[in-house]
Amino acid sequence: MNPTRRWLPRSLFARLLLVMLSGVGVAQIMTSLIWAGQLDSDSRNRVSENAQYLAITLAATIRYFQALPDNVRPIVIDQQREVGGSRLFMSVNQHRLASESTFTAPLKDAFLAAIDDQLSADLGQGGVHLALALPQEVRVYDQQVPIADIPIRWIRQSLILEPEPAPILTVQVPMPSGDWLYLATLLPDPYILDKNRVLTRERWWSLGVTLMAVGVLGLWFVRWQTRPLRRLADAADSFGRGVAHEPLIESGMRELDATAEAFSAMELRIQRYLDDRERLFAAISHDLRTPITRLRLQTEMIDDEALRLSLEEDLEELDLMVKGALQTVRDADIHEDPKPLELGTLINKIASEKQLGGHRVIVQQKQPVDVMGKPLALKRCLTNLIDNAVFYGDQAVVSLAIEHGQAVVRIRDSGPGLGTTDPVQLFKPYTRLAHGQARNAGGMGLGLGIAQSIVHGHGGELSLRDHPQGGLEVTVQLPCDYTVRMHHH
Repeated sequence: MNPTRRWLPRSLFARLLLVMLSGVGVAQIMTSLIWAGQLDSDSRNRVSENAQYLAITLAATIRYFQALPDNVRPIVIDQQREVGGSRLFMSVNQHRLASESTFTAPLKDAFLAAIDDQLSADLGQGGVHLALALPQEVRVYDQQVPIADIPIRWIRQSLILEPEPAPILTVQVPMPSGDWLYLATLLPDPYILDKNRVLTRERWWSLGVTLMAVGVLGLWFVRWQTRPLRRLADAADSFGRGVAHEPLIESGMRELDATAEAFSAMELRIQRYLDDRERLFAAISHDLRTPITRLRLQTEMIDDEALRLSLEEDLEELDLMVKGALQTVRDADIHEDPKPLELGTLINKIASEKQLGGHRVIVQQKQPVDVMGKPLALKRCLTNLIDNAVFYGDQAVVSLAIEHGQAVVRIRDSGPGLGTTDPVQLFKPYTRLAHGQARNAGGMGLGLGIAQSIVHGHGGELSLRDHPQGGLEVTVQLPCDYTVRMHHH
């Protein structure tokens, strides 16, 4: 498998659903980011406008107080207090008050910098001290009096303390006399600095609800669209095992319907080929029997004994080859219906038959191993493999187990093993090991090929290897999860 694709799910259903949900999620996040950029730009523009407006008001007030005589400023401030104050809370202090603030906002620094620039331009002087703080942190007068201790009528037009305290801007400007003019006011929009929040809790809830709705609809839609593919896969699996299946129905999608039609046509052609092959071998069996018998009779009439023996040997070899070819076709294509069976029972029966014949067969099984298969075909397959073990390897040790959802049968003998022989070559007809030819000259090397065809017909695998402790080990793997599928069909 490509390492870059290991993280992808294996099923088409999961991949389509993943793509749909990922697309919606990415679209939502990109939309939120675009909206966030636009909102941030608008917020900064509004902050800049508010800062400019407030700075102009502050600059006008500061110039007015700077123009007043020193002894008049306290009188003007007292008059404003008596009439209920103004948008600015004002006082004249002897010292600049220290300011401590825990108030934070994304645009706080930009707001203060804009006011500072505008004031510096309007006043033509520096040294102005600006701060944004919450009401409980603001102090006034040289005595550092909390705002909460000031009569409410002095500040009701300039500051908001309840119900939701808003940040207060404090401005301290040095006067030519050495005093400090102290100004405190609310922002034109007290909560403008908080308006650039984008991915709020409500936004995340909206994204979650959207993904959930798309996920439910996508789950239904993708399952509906992939159902014809599952039916096609089941049909191909059933046909490969010789099991009848329901006809494929139209799905309404051109591509899938075209695939189903092509599969049905292929299935029909293969079935015709199998039927023609069976008829052909039946005809060959019938047609060859007569000339071989006639040649045997004619051979007996030959006086030359050496020639007669040579011809009889050739005819015997020809007869064996014809019988072997026909046996291969019959054993690999047994017409029977699959049934539930327990492999241990089947193998113990085979072992008992071999033990009666004087062969050593040991069966090791810890748990039942149930499969769905053709009993006669599997018996013939396992018999061939066990026969090979006892004939060419002196004994057969058969173990059964379920591994990773598959029935696994291992047959080990005590023979010399494969040696340098390629295991793939042994599955070809008429291919035999050297020690097998020495022990049984009459064998034709068809058993392994027949066994492999039967195992493949059940959706399994057959493999050979030299066992680490000596001898040849044959492994048969049969799927256990086809039981439900075959019952369904």
